[in-house]
Amino acid sequence: MRLLLVEDELEIQSFVKQSLTDAGYEVHTAEDGKTAAILAAKNVYQGMIIDLGLPDQDGIDLILQLKKSGMMSPVLILSARRSVDDRVKGLELGGDDYLTKPFAIAELLARMRNLLRRNSPPTEDATRLRIHDLDLDMIKRRATRGDQVLNLSPQEFVLLEYLCRHAGRVVTRSMLLTEVWGMRIQPDTNVVDVHIYRLRGKIDTEGREPLIKTLRGIGYVLKGS
Repeated sequence: MRLLLVEDELEIQSFVKQSLTDAGYEVHTAEDGKTAAILAAKNVYQGMIIDLGLPDQDGIDLILQLKKSGMMSPVLILSARRSVDDRVKGLELGGDDYLTKPFAIAELLARMRNLLRRNSPPTEDATRLRIHDLDLDMIKRRATRGDQVLNLSPQEFVLLEYLCRHAGRVVTRSMLLTEVWGMRIQPDTNVVDVHIYRLRGKIDTEGREPLIKTLRGIGYVLKGS
């Protein structure tokens, strides 16, 4: 799993990154809000750890900015602000958990594991994906929504599988080109837009709740649970 760590105190950043890496996570780091926003626009993160005392903006403002752009990843707030009011504000404005400094690394790892477990896309088993009333049978390569079988092409099925495995998270066009098409085509192609359009036409039919959302200039989100 890939995590984004936003922390301007380099000693803490280095220690936390190494601990997370040793625990099996891929960790990207940022020292300020601007860098964090750029990384979040280019990558999918399963979780984020964000310090509130950043040099260029308050961490709360960064969280609100990321949430507004469509970021659905769970956020663990790190902060030296210890008052109840500060903790409540952080949780109410987008944080999923709050850890005060100084902290024990074992507690940070446990809280991160818990957040990731709570926000993982629901699955029945390794051969089936289910998001809302959308069901993917990975063995038969068949997709259904409710009692309706979806007539998907092989490429549409692969695209839908990728969206389901990243449900609730923003995926960019470049990510889809890399992960779904393997960058076998030119980056300025409209193949992603065409396939999303066709997929939406088969999944989000009239009378059903739309599941695929377009974030203009950013990418797409398949609505999570």
